[in-house]
Amino acid sequence: MQQFDNGNFHLLCDQLARKDQDLKGIIREYGYPPMWTRPATFQSLILTILEQQVSLASAFAAFKKLREKIGYVTPAKLLALTDEEMRAAYFTRQKMGYARELARAIQSRKLILKKLEPLSDEEVRAQLIQLKGIGHWTIDVYLMHALQRTDLFPLGDIALVNSLKLIKKLPSDISKEEMLNVAEAWRPNRTIAAMMLWHAYIKRKGIIISH
Repeated sequence: MQQFDNGNFHLLCDQLARKDQDLKGIIREYGYPPMWTRPATFQSLILTILEQQVSLASAFAAFKKLREKIGYVTPAKLLALTDEEMRAAYFTRQKMGYARELARAIQSRKLILKKLEPLSDEEVRAQLIQLKGIGHWTIDVYLMHALQRTDLFPLGDIALVNSLKLIKKLPSDISKEEMLNVAEAWRPNRTIAAMMLWHAYIKRKGIIISH
């Protein structure tokens, strides 16, 4: 189980850049990517649920509304909200169900987030996948940003896929299996490569991330 942190993040970027000229070009043109992390908490998982299948701007607007309503997001506070209050924070009916199921799992101690920290990526995935609404993309994001694991490559992420295709000049109809084969060269640091690709995508598109 490998992790990145402030002490090794740029070193890992440099290692990848030495192996891959396209990744080296990202650093040369845009600099190092930010070390995108978030705490390993219930609140972070709720933000990740809100990010499912919407733009970052939409997810952050919903998360801001939720924080304005209840402050720091805990299972008890979330479960106290009515459907109307959750709709006012831009939760869809589906995401209401996912968020409440996660809150109940943590409140009942069926899921203890702290106990995930020493587990392997596969063991974390096996526990989280049991919860409705927590799929592989959400788990990948939690492993990458909250648990700071180094070797995830979430092909469920459209921005990452688009950036990979552009940087590597891949055909638009390339399969997921073929894209994973391209990313194999970046093991055991595919998370870092993904952050470099996101960084290039965000810079090219002029996207401003604030939350």
